[in-house]
Amino acid sequence: MIPPKDASRSPKLPTAYRLVSLDSVASTMEEARRLAEAGAEDGTLVWAREQTAGRGRQSREWDSPRGNLYLTLILRPECSPADAAQLGFTAAVGMGDAIGSVCPPLDVTYKWPNDVLLNGRKVTGILLESKSLADGTLDWLLLGLGTNVASFPKDTAYPATSLRFEGTPPEITEVDLLEAFGRHLLGWVNRWLDEGFAPVRAAWLRHAASKGEEIQVRLPQETLGGVFRDLDPDGRLLLELADGGVRTIAAGDVFPAER
Repeated sequence: MIPPKDASRSPKLPTAYRLVSLDSVASTMEEARRLAEAGAEDGTLVWAREQTAGRGRQSREWDSPRGNLYLTLILRPECSPADAAQLGFTAAVGMGDAIGSVCPPLDVTYKWPNDVLLNGRKVTGILLESKSLADGTLDWLLLGLGTNVASFPKDTAYPATSLRFEGTPPEITEVDLLEAFGRHLLGWVNRWLDEGFAPVRAAWLRHAASKGEEIQVRLPQETLGGVFRDLDPDGRLLLELADGGVRTIAAGDVFPAER
């Protein structure tokens, strides 16, 4: 029997990161925003064992008990805020590769715009927040991730799961996943910087959830039904409507089509 690893050990990350390790924090996003405003450098990574006031997209509460992975990375790429949004897809692909490197074979897919699924259930949520300068250029981007390693909430709008529930052995901890994610994300970010969004988009689409299937997209003022046909070159969803027209969607919540 393989003995459990020490989950209290400090993670070993590439030197491109400056780790800020916290036992407990209200929100890694809030702490990272404070650090970014104070001038924290590109690659500062805020990691906490637990969050007491974690949040997801649209300020939804994110249950954050110990045993799962909670982090926010500060990035300062020299690009427009619109292009920086592509890093959400980059993070999803990095997490998918990280899960594949430390866990048994699992069905990892990506749900537009920025979730990672295991066997069709959400295991990772990704949250982006940015600030622009007066001239319109990007000041900083916060890349927040929460991954269910040991446990998952039961009362979510979209079904959730955890690595443990999907069969990952208990000796794989959130520290192992953080180390793997740090390595894989760095590789994908560097590729994005060198080659642009095209290779990230291609990798994401190879494992896109519901591509070619009927879905429901919930927008602030309406709900649309149609077939998920593709991503455009900037990462926007192309939804084929019942009349044959195609709607380009920049942001929304995707659910399976109601039967």
